Amino acid sequence: MKAIWLALCFMSVATFGAAHEVRPAIGDLEVVDGQVILTLTLNGEAIAAEVSLEGIDNTDALDASDDVDRLRALEPDALRSELDPRMPGFADSLSVTAGGASVALTVMDIDVAEVGNTELPRDTVVHMSGPVPEGAEALSLTWPAAYGALVLRQQGVDAPYTGYLEGGQSSGDIQLIGGDEASGWATFGTYIPVGFDHILPKGLDHILFVLGLFFLSTRFTPLLWQVSAFTLAHTITLAMAVLGVVSVPGSIVEPLIAASIVYVAVENILSDKLHRWRPFVIFGFGLLHGLGFASVLGEFGLPDGQVIPALIGFNIGVEFGQLTVIAIAFLIVWYAMKVDRGEADVAPAQGIYGVLAVVFVGLGFAMNTPGFQEVMGASAMIFFWPLAALSLLCVASATLVDQLDAYRRYVAVPASAAIALVGGYWFIERVFL
Repeated sequence: MKAIWLALCFMSVATFGAAHEVRPAIGDLEVVDGQVILTLTLNGEAIAAEVSLEGIDNTDALDASDDVDRLRALEPDALRSELDPRMPGFADSLSVTAGGASVALTVMDIDVAEVGNTELPRDTVVHMSGPVPEGAEALSLTWPAAYGALVLRQQGVDAPYTGYLEGGQSSGDIQLIGGDEASGWATFGTYIPVGFDHILPKGLDHILFVLGLFFLSTRFTPLLWQVSAFTLAHTITLAMAVLGVVSVPGSIVEPLIAASIVYVAVENILSDKLHRWRPFVIFGFGLLHGLGFASVLGEFGLPDGQVIPALIGFNIGVEFGQLTVIAIAFLIVWYAMKVDRGEADVAPAQGIYGVLAVVFVGLGFAMNTPGFQEVMGASAMIFFWPLAALSLLCVASATLVDQLDAYRRYVAVPASAAIALVGGYWFIERVFL
């Protein structure tokens, strides 16, 4: 019982890493009448707080997270006043070159969105311009690491450039007349890691849903039916949403995604069988998750003329992420399932899982460094301590194997209960808070 409550605590801790998300900046680049016009949609609060977003997925991971939260609550004019004195330095930090010469950018205007849900990022749009040297045929932009990632999109030309720049990366030469549009295969390859990253490490709600599917049964067939229904459904709505066929507000989609997590987890507690209606219910929930995936692609934007390769690449990345989640969970509980079936001895299982629990707790401490947080976007404890809790549940299952369905009783049910609690909290937060 102590292990069960420990698991609940550890998994509940992981939920707090999802608040105050950080989205990539969006840059629209165009050259008009000898002037480069750069319109950036970004996290203005981070600039005002003078913090680095390198490798950060949510501002709770920042030492100055309280200051960022304060700025999120400011009215647009007040935040603009905080930003104005920092804009010259911001403009100087952007390295834009054309024809071998530096392009001096000047901030022309700042648009700040109204205060909304302060748990969510709001957009600040910075309009910049600068003279392009005469005779220049191409320009390049290097995006500072401190501002996180950037989706850079060329406007007003045929076959425009579209690129995803991690902090510190350069776009390389972008032809002013266009023609730098990536090939279909290049676009396909570029969007696979974008989809994977949306699951691991950023998609905690999708991770918990997939784990809810996994913990229903120890048999492969129920998992295959569920994952197939889920994959087919989210592929359909992802394509429809990206192509503009359907559009549902996030205020509706996000609470329903949380409700889907609760449903699959609670059904795991009530039954260990794949009832005939469950794949159809999973299909319905998959339609919702597809709309959630589409919101991510909406933030990144899709390159004109390469929508299909980008869509397929992103979807494959999502599937790789989901399969990775299932593989990690399976590798951890595999030996406990063998013990439950009488195919392995108790003592080795106790030793293996005891060591794993200690190792995962130790990794949570040892790897809880700024570097880890920059890469993963959250504390190492959020990633490793739930694995330690799952290992302890496996210890309980192996130790009490003489009881009927020990794996289900001491691993699947408490893990599902933890998932249901997290999903329930998210549902309340997204509807009422």
